[in-house]
Amino acid sequence: MRIDVLTLFPKMFEGPLTESILGKAIEKKLLEVNVTNFRDFSENKHQNVDDYPYGGGAGMLLTAQPIFSGIEAIEAETPTTKKRVILLDPAGVPFTQSVAEELANEEHLIFICGHYEGYDERIRTLVTDEISLGDYVLTGGELGAMVMIDATVRLLPDVLGNNLSAQTDSHSTGLLEHPQYTRPADFRGMKVPEVLTNGNHKLIHEWQEKESLRRTYLRRPDMLAALSLTKEQEQWLAEIKEEEK
Repeated sequence: MRIDVLTLFPKMFEGPLTESILGKAIEKKLLEVNVTNFRDFSENKHQNVDDYPYGGGAGMLLTAQPIFSGIEAIEAETPTTKKRVILLDPAGVPFTQSVAEELANEEHLIFICGHYEGYDERIRTLVTDEISLGDYVLTGGELGAMVMIDATVRLLPDVLGNNLSAQTDSHSTGLLEHPQYTRPADFRGMKVPEVLTNGNHKLIHEWQEKESLRRTYLRRPDMLAALSLTKEQEQWLAEIKEEEK
């Protein structure tokens, strides 16, 4: 996958792109990331990238020209790749695990990180997706882009040490992940559930599924409304509701 980021603050990406999973993915040539300061494309003699909005209003807007020129430069360099151009915007659709899974199937992503009070509306004509990290406003799109890149790249083949890890993550199955334990089996009187130590994989799997359902019911009941539960899960949920009374 290739990822391009248009930003006014490229140094913000230096840490996240050189550490942990993202850094390793780049080292292994599974990922190419290019971070570009779109101020470099400004045709203004002072390299300004913002201006006052027509009609008045608070703050400044990003002007269209530097963003257009930045996208055109990327297109000229990679004319054959199919691109998703993502505008980081509080008015965009919420970013979710399913969006990350969709983006992970693409070959080339471009993130536009905004600043100031917003964008010249004509910038949106370049965009395939407008995405928001959540129902709050950040000072710029950089942090949102980092989160989206991380959530997407970890789903690429061979990026994680175990490709099954991403498949069992919270939100990937529609439920929160079940509780997990490691050694010692008894830590300060807190013991690992016996079912996890008996070697019966069928019972372990059933326990994990039920506890995943329990955690979702207790912490994120809103997620259950979007799921079609199996008869077995419906039975477990009824048991959980009785147990948690």
